[in-house]
Amino acid sequence: MSDPTASEQPRRPGPIGGDMAAIVFGLARRARLTSLMKRYDSTLVLAVFAFVNGLIAIGVMSLIAFVTGEPFIFPSLGPTAFLLFYTPLVVAACPRNTICGHAIGAGAGYLSLVIFGLTNAPPALATSVTGARVGAAALSLGLTSGVMVLARVPHPPAGATTLIVSLGIFHEPRQLVILMLAVVLLVVQGFVINRLAGIPYPVWSPGHAET
Repeated sequence: MSDPTASEQPRRPGPIGGDMAAIVFGLARRARLTSLMKRYDSTLVLAVFAFVNGLIAIGVMSLIAFVTGEPFIFPSLGPTAFLLFYTPLVVAACPRNTICGHAIGAGAGYLSLVIFGLTNAPPALATSVTGARVGAAALSLGLTSGVMVLARVPHPPAGATTLIVSLGIFHEPRQLVILMLAVVLLVVQGFVINRLAGIPYPVWSPGHAET
């Protein structure tokens, strides 16, 4: 017997673009929240969902950071989270691009620190911006952009990740490992929430989703 609510599935994009309306509808249908299913295209409902989803996604990472005392939270996770829950089906948001993009950014940032002799220098924001720091920041962003294009794994938030490293906020290899672990955990959250909503978020790369 067919699902009587199947015909109600919202067309993409929603009132503000992206797939957020479809995600809200899918989650509401799974939870059998009939009233919410009828208001999935309300801008207010989508704003509340975005607030709660962002609160939970980054709140979980912040809690892990608090419990472990490790840097599981950093600025570029914010735009990555928004991509995963606003436009989860664009290529830049898939697990391959998200994980590889941040890995490239972290690697390029650390390589720039090594080249300019800044691996043991204090963060630029805690002291001052020197010529070497300018060079490291510029090189890291250039490398990140170029390598992501060559590897065909564009992920815009990785540009922030590489500056976090090249500016010395994260400058130890151990911190970079934790950074990547945090990215993987966020991707897992994105996968679970999108799949629960019926959004075919890919397992790795676009076109390889397992429904």
